[in-house]
Amino acid sequence: MSDSLKFELADELGVGEIARREGFGEVTSRNCGNLVRKAIERAEKTVSDETRQ
Repeated sequence: MSDSLKFELADELGVGEIARREGFGEVTSRNCGNLVRKAIERAEKTVSDETRQ
């Protein structure tokens, strides 16, 4: 996953500033799990959109 996508997802969850300022190691494990969930959802949507075309 690209850094830009990581920060985009972190911003969506409201933890982007923490990740930028202190690194992803300071983001709670719950929010890291939420980041992974969002990344999976985005990937699934991308694949779904590509198969429709």
